[in-house]
Amino acid sequence: MCGAAAAISARKVPMSLLVKSSPDTSEKLTILSRDSQYDLACACATSQDEHRRRSKEHKWIYPVTLPQGGTTYLFKTLLSNECVNNCRYCPLRVGSDVERCSLSPEELAKAFLDYYHSGRVSGLFLSSGVTRNPDTTMERINRTALILRRMRFKGYIHLKVIPGASESAIRHCLSLANAVSLNIETAGEENFRDLSTTKDYLRDIIKPIQLISRLRQAGPVYNRVKQTTQFVVGAAGETDRQIIGYSWKLYKELGLSRVYFSAYQRGVGASDVPGERSALSNSGLLTREHRLYQADWLIRKYGFSAEEIPVDAQGNLSLEADPKEVWAKSHPEFFPVNINKDSAFRLLRVPGLGQVTIERILALRKSGVRLRSLDTLGRQGRLFKKAQEYLAF
Repeated sequence: MCGAAAAISARKVPMSLLVKSSPDTSEKLTILSRDSQYDLACACATSQDEHRRRSKEHKWIYPVTLPQGGTTYLFKTLLSNECVNNCRYCPLRVGSDVERCSLSPEELAKAFLDYYHSGRVSGLFLSSGVTRNPDTTMERINRTALILRRMRFKGYIHLKVIPGASESAIRHCLSLANAVSLNIETAGEENFRDLSTTKDYLRDIIKPIQLISRLRQAGPVYNRVKQTTQFVVGAAGETDRQIIGYSWKLYKELGLSRVYFSAYQRGVGASDVPGERSALSNSGLLTREHRLYQADWLIRKYGFSAEEIPVDAQGNLSLEADPKEVWAKSHPEFFPVNINKDSAFRLLRVPGLGQVTIERILALRKSGVRLRSLDTLGRQGRLFKKAQEYLAF
């Protein structure tokens, strides 16, 4: 637990002034929710509602987009920021100089229910630093959720699976949660060696991710549970091509609900992390994160394969243009697309046209309307001007 009693002076002063109490639940939440910013598997940047932000009043309330769609407010915090792992990119790694504290499962469950019953939040996102070992930590995470379920909370719970957790701990976690996530961290074992000396990539991360996938696909007991993961972009020396390739396999082979990306920001990790020597600025790393989300959207929603996502000779996405536009410029033979005749698949390849717009185009076509310009849709703007040059009417 964080905090310690103040040293008692030899002088005679009232005892009430001599003893410094341990921080209360609210003070612990302030510390732990602040540190949960380094675990952003609920955040992404594909719309205004999904950007990283928290409420101004209570830093542990997050507006988020759920893996299955829709938005909600989650109570998001760590159970503890103590950690025995040496993940070089993480400011909470063992030996780092941060204010440490923990909440008991009972404390956290009570705090969450107070906010839930007052209508401030609808669900819980719970993670933790690794205290003692993975299964000890999972026991505390699972016990928090179990308390809530026994108190008849039937709402949304997202639990983090700790790398290296046993199968029994993972099964118990899946039985309690609506969604689970285990961060893949980077693309491949070789890149992972630059990030951690206390975890084994295949044993502690890849195999548990595969286990969760098998359990979800095995039958009705766990298949309702959503599975997500997260890359720490730019901490290791991975390329965008590698991240996209791994994401493709996570979707197509393991059936993950979402893959998230969190840009490494220089100055929070150890000095020997490759990300500290990146040629990109922190702003550039955030742009890289954004481009990966755009590429992810093309794969999940627009029918692109991993091989179709355009990267440069070094294997990275362009920072100057979105990948859909880069693909269009490199495939002039595909265009123009006939707005009045071509399929939704072809229309989805047009820069500047999104799903909502294309659904409206198809609805107008079905009703007998012949589109002679994008003005028929009643909108103007930069994206429509971009689309115009790739369309035939």
